[in-house]
Amino acid sequence: MSVQDNLYDEAIVAYGASLERLARAYEADTEDRRDLLQEIHIAIWRSFELYNARCSLRTWVFRVAHNIAVSRMMRKRRFLSNLVSLDDLESLPDPLIRHSADQRLMLDRMWELIQQLKPMDRQVIVLYLEDLDAASIGEVTGLSPQNVATRVHRIKNLLAQWYQKGVNDEPRPAKR
Repeated sequence: MSVQDNLYDEAIVAYGASLERLARAYEADTEDRRDLLQEIHIAIWRSFELYNARCSLRTWVFRVAHNIAVSRMMRKRRFLSNLVSLDDLESLPDPLIRHSADQRLMLDRMWELIQQLKPMDRQVIVLYLEDLDAASIGEVTGLSPQNVATRVHRIKNLLAQWYQKGVNDEPRPAKR
């Protein structure tokens, strides 16, 4: 096996599940998600021809994956008009945030919320959820670690508010 193949195998063993979650953050549709994941895998394998270990394998993999996801999303212009920033989320009515005893439904709604973020905000929160620190997220996104920390703090507060509201709300009767 070549060095490229070995690096790819190592990356997929270590970060395969993370790449699947990343694809889910960018594509709600199952088939589109599979296509995106396939594009990411191909791009990662190809990218190892150029890998020189100046950054960690983890940073490299996430940088390539996010670049592919964002490029694909930008090609799908129809989604761009529906994206909102973190600043705008606080003023939105909460169609995605309803009380639910079903934990899976709550998780799905969280992913729906993440999918509505602008690409940069989405990148930051997905990388944060994958347990990257602010410096590593900054390497992937091009943001300063301070800017990353601020964005992460803001979205964590927003999600905490959403969670508290969902827990404290009484179930509402269905409208007829």
